[in-house]
Amino acid sequence: MVIFERFLFQVNMIIGICGGSGSGKTTLLKRIANELEHHKPAIFSMDNYYHPIQMQQKDANGAYNFDLPTALHKEQLVSDLNDLASGNPIEVKEYHFNAPPDKNVLLTIESSSLIIVEGLFLFHYQEVHSLIDFSIFMDVDPAVQLDRRLYRDQETRGYTREAIIYQWENHVAPCYENYLLPYEHLANFRFHNDHRADEEFERLMYELHGKMVI
Repeated sequence: MVIFERFLFQVNMIIGICGGSGSGKTTLLKRIANELEHHKPAIFSMDNYYHPIQMQQKDANGAYNFDLPTALHKEQLVSDLNDLASGNPIEVKEYHFNAPPDKNVLLTIESSSLIIVEGLFLFHYQEVHSLIDFSIFMDVDPAVQLDRRLYRDQETRGYTREAIIYQWENHVAPCYENYLLPYEHLANFRFHNDHRADEEFERLMYELHGKMVI
C-alpha cells in the first residue's frame, strides 16, 4: 500500500543517514540537501521525537540515558514518516536540548519527491529501514566523535567534561555497539568522514545521481 501511495504522490526516493553521536550526520544531510536543493528535499530528523526527560530511562547511577531506542517516541516517528512517504505533510515539534516541550517550535514539513531521514536508529527501527531506498552509514574515528561531543556539550549544553565522558562510556558507546554497528553491513554507502570527506562526498553524489529518477 505504501509503495502505491508513494508512486501516486511522486515520492521517488528516501535517503537515510545513520551514524553515532558526533559522526557528522547533520553536516552530511545539509551538504546533500544543498547539492539537491532544486528537488526541495523534505528533511526528517529523528531527534524531533525524543520523549520528555521524565519519560527517559535512568541507568544504575540515576543518570538519564538518551541513547536507547526507547528514548524516542517510535510509534509517532514511524507514523509521521509513513505519512510523509505517502505524500502528506506532517507537523512535528522541533527538538531543542533542555527546552520545555511547550517551548519547542511546531514545524510543518511538506512532502517532496526527495526525503532525507537522519538518526541513530535508522536501521534498528525496522519500520523505518523498510522505507529507505538508499542508506548511508557514517564511519568516523571514535576519538574524533568524542572530541566533537566534548566541544558541543560543554559549549552549548553546559555539561562538565566529567559528565560528558561518563555519558560517552556508559550510554553513547554502548548505544553504538548495540544499535548501530550490528547494521553497518546493510548500508548502501559507507561514508568515511575524515580527511577523505570531500572525495567521499563526490563519490556519494555520483552514486545518488545514478539511482535517482527525479
